[in-house]
Amino acid sequence: MWLSFRLLLLVLSGLLAGCAASVLPASLQLQVDRTLAFAQLKDSPDSYRGRLVIVGGEVLSAKRLKEGTRIEVLQIPLEDSQAPGKDRTTSEGRFLAMQQEFLDPATLPPGTRVTIAGEVTGATTLPLDETDYTYPTLEIKHLKVWPMRDNQASGPGSYSGPAWHPAYGPWYRYYYWR
Repeated sequence: MWLSFRLLLLVLSGLLAGCAASVLPASLQLQVDRTLAFAQLKDSPDSYRGRLVIVGGEVLSAKRLKEGTRIEVLQIPLEDSQAPGKDRTTSEGRFLAMQQEFLDPATLPPGTRVTIAGEVTGATTLPLDETDYTYPTLEIKHLKVWPMRDNQASGPGSYSGPAWHPAYGPWYRYYYWR
């Protein structure tokens, strides 16, 4: 019995590992440079032009341009499942990813978690608040959009904000979840 239980665990872990690898199409699996850390890419993006990397994080903005859709992403290290982690404080910076085919920015609202396999195309410097920020840039080869987490609920049925409450006054912050 103990042996069959161990065998079952082995099979299940193999299946889970197979699911994690399925984020990327098979055609890209062997092309991705998994040795390149985001910190290296951020420090010297031009040195890695042409390399295929896998990065992820949360969408900060998506904007339709003449040449495609530009997505600004707050990098968050990937978990074993290749999904971005949940802790934004682990971010090592931001990057820009360009999708040349039509991609409606409305399908990637801020906070959307993504994993991107992209070819490094260099760097772009853009204003960020009161300074200039140099973003590593990628051309998207594969985009995985992760489902919204429960604490990201938006739209009808969810609300977060100041409201009047008879017991606590007008500045009481409450949350209503569907």
